[in-house]
Formats: sequence, structure tokens, C-alpha cells
Amino acid sequence: MVLVFNGIVQDEVPPDSRTLFHNHSFYRDAVTSLLSVPPKVIGPMGLLYVQQREMAVTVPHDKNVSILGTDDLTTCIALVLRHSVSGAVGLAHLDGAGTEEAVASILQRVQELGLGYQEGGRLELQLIGGVSDSHNYSEELFYNILHAFHKQTVEVDLTVACVCELNTIVRNGVRWPIIYGVGINIKSGEVFSATFPDKGPDIPLRFARQLTGVQQVLDVYDCALGLLKIGPFNYDPLRGVDLWLEQPDEFILQHLSTTPDVEPPHFVMQIRDAFKYIQEHPFPAVTVFRDNLLFEFTEGNHLCNPGSLRKETMIE
Repeated sequence: MVLVFNGIVQDEVPPDSRTLFHNHSFYRDAVTSLLSVPPKVIGPMGLLYVQQREMAVTVPHDKNVSILGTDDLTTCIALVLRHSVSGAVGLAHLDGAGTEEAVASILQRVQELGLGYQEGGRLELQLIGGVSDSHNYSEELFYNILHAFHKQTVEVDLTVACVCELNTIVRNGVRWPIIYGVGINIKSGEVFSATFPDKGPDIPLRFARQLTGVQQVLDVYDCALGLLKIGPFNYDPLRGVDLWLEQPDEFILQHLSTTPDVEPPHFVMQIRDAFKYIQEHPFPAVTVFRDNLLFEFTEGNHLCNPGSLRKETMIE
């Protein structure tokens, strides 16, 4: 019993977002404020992009990262957790897999980085994304995230809930998300709507985790060392990958998206790139992760791989 809504400790989790918004109109006002600012397009300098089923945590004095970000949110929800005094902040891109473990992990990491600043501070939670889809995917995810926080032993103050009906607009009978992406300025704590043209290194490998059913939400960043760490992880060989690659784009869109009508234009291309990666690397523990796949920030705050793989790349 540790969730706090507008300063009031809650005895139980609301059954759905509509009940939350009906009982606490404060959240509608907070969403109005968030949506009043036009989306920003974020470039490469100082950005750490978080893919689906990933999380990252850092602190305001991180010399490499100034923005945490994620996008391509349709039925997924971005979780932002920040300590109000230390400024330690975490971002997770959740799709329903590994939710409880991810909540416990990001809470622990933010508390660790905020150690010594607890007096007078609070843990502030913002949930952004998720459309009011016909299958209630986002609604179920929202409830599960709140329930996971409610099981923890420290108070967490839900300050923003731009989810489901408050993040949905209807166009020609189709429900579209209003916010597709989220950025966090780690120094000021500002959270804003954003898009990210470049989504970081090794996108096909990171996307392959989802297609092959790996459930864990991966913590990808070590702020003490300034390292983005992908893996190591393994996935089961995906049967029928050759057949999938032979299918037309519309078939892939309709069968592999929870919201095929509102996916961003690059969705199918990402799927195809991931399938090709799985085809080339059916056992990544052997062919990809002989060493950990590490990317460090270099001068100019770009990421490159300093190890044996030497993958020169940037994120933006």
C-alpha cells in the first residue's frame, strides 16, 4: 500500500484508468499541460535511447547523457521514475513482458543512485503512452504497472498518467496515440513528447529479443562507466523465419502488430531487419556475445564499441 495519488496514500489500485481519472481529476490537468507542448525532434548529442523491453537509469551529473528517450509507443507504456531531490532518474519501455521484475529493478536502481538524498525527497512516477485499443492491451499493462508498484515497500507518487483514453485521439474511426515518444532532460527532470530519428546501435539485435519471446526488461546502461551494454542474452531459434521474410509488408503488419492501423512507417522495416538478423545469428550467445557488446561515449558524446567488435556507431 505505497502508491500515492495527489498526496493521498492509496489502499488499493484502481481497476482501470477511467476510474483513476474520474476519482482524481488532477491527472487530466497534468496531461493537458504535457500535451500543450509540441513534440521535440531529438538529435544525437547526449542522447541515450531505450528500446522496447529495455530500461536505463542515470543521474543529473552524468557527463555523457543529457536526454533519456524512447518512442514507437502504441500499446506500450513509457515508465519514468525520478527522485525529486537527487534527480536520479530511470526510463523503461514496457510492453507487458517482465513488468513486475522491471518495476522492482528500476525502483532499486533509482534508490541506489539517490542514496544519501532521501531526506525531504520523494519518488515520482510518470506513465506515458498506450492507446485505448480494442483489445485493452494498454489498459491491462497500466493496471499491472500500478499493481507492481503497489507491492513495493516504499512510497511512490504517481504525478502524471498520460495513458489510454487521455492519450487517444479518434481520426476517421481509428484510435491513434497522441504521444508516440517521450524524452527526459536528466538535469531539469523535464518530461516531454519527442521523436528520435536514430534509435541507437544494433537495433536489429535488440528488436530480435522481442520477436523471439525473451521476456526480460534489460538494464542497458552503466552511468558510472558511461557504457551502453547490450546483453549478453540468448534466444531460441525462430522457426519459419525464412517464410516470414517472404511475406508482403501488409501481412507482417497485420500479424505482428497489436495496432496495425497506427504503427509508425518504419515498423515493418524494423521487423524485417530483425528477422534477417535472427536468420544470420540463430544462436547469438555463440556468434554475437563472445564478448559483451559494449558501447562507450567518446568525445562529442557519440557511442562506439571499444571491444573486439569495433562497431563504430552513433545514437540520436
